[in-house]
Amino acid sequence: MSDLATALDGASFDGLVKVEELHAQGMITLRGDFGDPGFVTAVTGVAEVSMPGQRGAIVDGRRGLLWMSPDELLLLCTYAEAPILAAKLDAALAGQHGLVANVSDARACFTLNGAYTREVLAKLAPVDMSRDSFGPGEVRRTRLAQVAAAFWLTSDDGAQIVCFRSVAEYVFNLLKAASAPGSEVDFL
Repeated sequence: MSDLATALDGASFDGLVKVEELHAQGMITLRGDFGDPGFVTAVTGVAEVSMPGQRGAIVDGRRGLLWMSPDELLLLCTYAEAPILAAKLDAALAGQHGLVANVSDARACFTLNGAYTREVLAKLAPVDMSRDSFGPGEVRRTRLAQVAAAFWLTSDDGAQIVCFRSVAEYVFNLLKAASAPGSEVDFL
């Protein structure tokens, strides 16, 4: 793995919400059969996090498992432990149908914090951001304007976003524009 340089060197913006690029985040993509007890036991044993349900995000502050599709999870961990956990997962899944890929250097992460977090995301993603439809503990793999991304609420007023590193500047500029002072819609 490369050094700990992030895509935007820790960029931040204060507007309707505070937008911040996260320091390097460890991320491991896991693919396999969620109906296979051996797969679930191996993943949850190494991750030390419960298996999320459909569109679930179980994040305990130290690690997290995000449901990305019917056969894909994203394991969140520290950047330093990502290669270690990937090796442990490879060993735990040996002989089973599955894929383990450390994608830490291929992704960028942002946090949003503030009362307008839902509104900022609603401006960019085709997701119902109302409190009745989307809450903490859920993840959406979707688009932010023209690029693929995933996000989950960390609280009622906070969210974390993952996108490809190659589009980090574009996503940061989108988030800045959507949270520009004076751009509130006050719909949510």
